[in-house]
Amino acid sequence: MRVAAIYDIHANLPALEAVLGDVRAAGVDRIVVGGDVLPGPMPRETLACLDAVELPIAYIVGNGDRAVLEQMRGIDPRSLPEQARQVVRWTAEQLDPAIERLLATWPATLRIPIDGLGDVVFCHATPRSDTEIFTRMTSEERLRPVFEGVDAAVVVCGHTHMQFDRPIGTVRVVNAGSVGMPYGEPGAYWLLLGPGVDLRRTPYDLAGAADRIGRTTYPQAREFVEHDLLRPRSEMEMCDLFSRAELR
Repeated sequence: MRVAAIYDIHANLPALEAVLGDVRAAGVDRIVVGGDVLPGPMPRETLACLDAVELPIAYIVGNGDRAVLEQMRGIDPRSLPEQARQVVRWTAEQLDPAIERLLATWPATLRIPIDGLGDVVFCHATPRSDTEIFTRMTSEERLRPVFEGVDAAVVVCGHTHMQFDRPIGTVRVVNAGSVGMPYGEPGAYWLLLGPGVDLRRTPYDLAGAADRIGRTTYPQAREFVEHDLLRPRSEMEMCDLFSRAELR
């Protein structure tokens, strides 16, 4: 079995469309969507695109999806900064009530046996949380308590939007990167599993994507285009920033 793991799409439909083209070309048997499909600038279209995928597809929930679900249920995510709450509210307003029921079915983790790798656990941030932050720079000493109880050969995560592949104790931990809001070189990042681990990056038409996103009513469309699409923040900058919030 070959599995494509696509994480942190953040409703960037052009990036998703490009990745799905490469996923189909790779001949995968299944897709795992690893959370944070939402929020973002093209939520209805992104969910419709995923719904139309002809391959078996499984979802886990990310903290962004969870915030949108809470908003749809009338719970204002007061723990988020106002800038984030603004995009969560807008995203929730774009979605039909049926999406609320769909989001509520997504589990926090998923386990799949993959040829050549053994049991693989998919989570959004860590197996115990959808918000905990760690990067390739986080010390193994700090991470051992997070992963020592995981009974699997490989854990696939996302959340911090940067790819890596590193051992933590006896577990191989792989970050799939972000399809829609990567840090580092522009593009759409994803992961191909089976029989090995292949970190992938799909280039796509950034100028065309910027135009499509710029024509939405997304309240932070300009910022998304400038800072998440055309000129993402560097990996070193984000590793330094995230180091101040590790495992909180």
